[in-house]
Amino acid sequence: MTPVIGPQFALVELSRLRIPPFMFYLTNRSVGSVSKLCRRIVLLLAVLVWPNVVRGVSASSDSAKPRPVPAPVSSAITESCIFCHEGPDAEGGFDLASLSGDLTNPAVMKRWMRVHDRTKSGEMPPPDMELDPEARAAVVKNTDRWIRTFERQVDSFYGRVRGRQLSHIQLERTLQDLLCIDRKLSRMLPADTRTHGFYGIAEGQSVSHYQIQSHLRLVDAALDAAADRLIGGRPKTLELDAKGIARKNPKSRNREPELRKGYALVWASQMAYYGRISPTRAPETGWYRITVKASAENKPKDHGVWCSVRSGLCVSSAPQLHWIGSFEAQNPAKQWTFEAYIEKDHVLEIRPADRTLKQGRFQGGQVGAGEGDGQNLSGVNLHSLRIERIYPEGDDDAARKALFGDLDIKLDHKPTRVRLPAAKSGQLINQLRVFASRAFRRPVSEDDLRPYVEMLRRDLRSDVPKVEALRNAYRTVLCSPRFLYHIEGQSNGRLDDHSIANRLSYFLTGGPPDEELRLAADEGLLIDDREILSQANRLLDGEGLDRFVDDFADQWLDLIDIDFTDPDNRLFPAFDTIVQNAMLEETRQTVRKLMADNAPARKLIDPRFTYLNSRLARFYGMPDKAKGEMALVKLDAGNVRGGLLGQGAIQKVTANGTDTSPVLRGVWISEKIFGYEIPPPPENVPAIEPDIRGAKTIREQLSKHTSSEQCAACHKVIDPSGYALENFDPSGSWRDRYVTARNRRSPKKQPPVDASFKMPNGKPFDDYLEFRSMVAKDQSRLARAFAGHLLTYATGASVRYSDRDDLDRIVEQTKAGQYRLRDILDSVVTSPLFVTK
Repeated sequence: MTPVIGPQFALVELSRLRIPPFMFYLTNRSVGSVSKLCRRIVLLLAVLVWPNVVRGVSASSDSAKPRPVPAPVSSAITESCIFCHEGPDAEGGFDLASLSGDLTNPAVMKRWMRVHDRTKSGEMPPPDMELDPEARAAVVKNTDRWIRTFERQVDSFYGRVRGRQLSHIQLERTLQDLLCIDRKLSRMLPADTRTHGFYGIAEGQSVSHYQIQSHLRLVDAALDAAADRLIGGRPKTLELDAKGIARKNPKSRNREPELRKGYALVWASQMAYYGRISPTRAPETGWYRITVKASAENKPKDHGVWCSVRSGLCVSSAPQLHWIGSFEAQNPAKQWTFEAYIEKDHVLEIRPADRTLKQGRFQGGQVGAGEGDGQNLSGVNLHSLRIERIYPEGDDDAARKALFGDLDIKLDHKPTRVRLPAAKSGQLINQLRVFASRAFRRPVSEDDLRPYVEMLRRDLRSDVPKVEALRNAYRTVLCSPRFLYHIEGQSNGRLDDHSIANRLSYFLTGGPPDEELRLAADEGLLIDDREILSQANRLLDGEGLDRFVDDFADQWLDLIDIDFTDPDNRLFPAFDTIVQNAMLEETRQTVRKLMADNAPARKLIDPRFTYLNSRLARFYGMPDKAKGEMALVKLDAGNVRGGLLGQGAIQKVTANGTDTSPVLRGVWISEKIFGYEIPPPPENVPAIEPDIRGAKTIREQLSKHTSSEQCAACHKVIDPSGYALENFDPSGSWRDRYVTARNRRSPKKQPPVDASFKMPNGKPFDDYLEFRSMVAKDQSRLARAFAGHLLTYATGASVRYSDRDDLDRIVEQTKAGQYRLRDILDSVVTSPLFVTK
């Protein structure tokens, strides 16, 4: 076998082979000069490592080389399949005549898996080419054994989980924990890659000189931020009354609040950046606690004035605004507190953001004092504003200890700098050892530490200031493959304790192990599954569950893509940023409660509750039982809301902002909820295009594809889910008719929505509620899909063919308890797939 091994594999091997970290050569060079050097280093990695890799591959070549297609399988294909599946015009674009037995090719592997699965289910061959039961059993058995044997033999050399980097968010949180900083450093890196829906999946990762260069900038920014904690002055708390919030010149026309009747007033309007507050300009990047006191102006009869709080430069050259939160202004005035990450020089924008309110009209893109009077507008009166810099990662003592441990530091103020006048060489080396062990997430040996110690000593001999010498060594550590990658060791076929601790922590918290988990690994306690469960429960206690659910659900359910499209204002005028963010919270809080309650898997689909605030309830056309803020709302059996499929966030991320597609939604449900990966359409099947010559509805258009045998196999799985959700429009509202830009003013021309269809097993349903009930009853399938997504997210490797038995055992272990979600998670973290390489 000739393996395809990219530079990312070389980086891991570099560490395993005890070659000094490649970034060692970059530590004393400026970032601007490393581009060519980075290219050379990536090449050098391959040169240094490749001979060792080739020797390893050679040693395993007997077990991992391609093997011929089993005779019973090839015989059955010749007899029953080639007639339909041969050549470029093969049925479904599935050409078996040219399909090789080279399972090292992922595309070939997927095709053989389809052969196995469709033969086992009886779907293929068709009745007119039927295999006798004995021949069918032989095909299924031999294909199964052939694929499993190949995957396991390859795993014996590479491991199931290949070398994988920390994802961008994992890297950010690791640096935050290590250096006690609060910077969102991942924004400095090129876009992270999502594979199988998740970040940090090994097969989707790569490395390039550009990524190396970006990492260097990130490391320098992290170390600078850590130093700033010690030498920077603490910014004062900003307190503003209404006069301080309002524009400085009452007579000027601008987009800041106007002082009216003793309050800083912002009217409802679509004008960009209206409500920006210049005095709130952030003195430095970081986390802030914002307390605002406000009341409604001209409050509508049946609800308050919903307002957004956002931050940004608030100028046309930098249009992006960052969401902080929302509140419903009522009378009398109330107070709200938010915590938010704000970039340096960004200001707050506080304004009414409910699009159902009458919107003010102002000339010239500016608002003058009194121009809103007489338009019968609603608005928000800002009474006071308090902004306080906070440090969620730790206080000043924690920051000092993260950098210098027990070393005595001295702060000079002219010039401002940190010194270590009393530190001895041995003390600096000990501190470097502590830092490296935390950075590498495991104890370091003398051999591991040697390159960094040599560099530190060299700098000290050259009279480099001690703080700078230690920083240079830290920089080298943070550029090591041991820091950048999940380096996982084994003991007797099982991951060693520190590898299990790392895998568990990054799975549940997105960051490195805390002190208690590190101590458990040091003491060898994680060999016991009971200790793993104990640590998992501890990490998920309280706010830990919130972080896990937000990280996992945002990727699993594609919630991170919710900003990708904006619903058309003409078709969906009631949709706004308040609604969208309430939808996100509805889904996140639902999953949190289900996990906290250890609810059965069916509750993912039909929990008979949801989370609403008054704005989202009004958007859904439901009574305001929440009375303002997000709150748990119980639902009756006939309510279409509740459960993932009935939530606006899901409906929005599965639409394009203008219309819906049963295919897109059906694929999403198949993969995210049922755990069934839909293969790409055959190359010889054209895409669905609008047909103005006869097909008037999406159902008629799709029927032309589903009537084809080439498409029917997949559409049989896809279409039921897609059609069942057709009553939900692209904004998440319920609809009974299709409204388009052309027919929106002519209800008689709007075709009715037909959500009826039949399940893959042939059982029909009439509407969404009937479909939802059928799906909720199939708990084992829901549990299996949920477990599969957890395993992919937790291990950095997707569930493969040879993993199916282990996945089935996880599901079987939770059957007696009705497939409860926390039970599934517990089975995942103690399964062989989790605790082995």
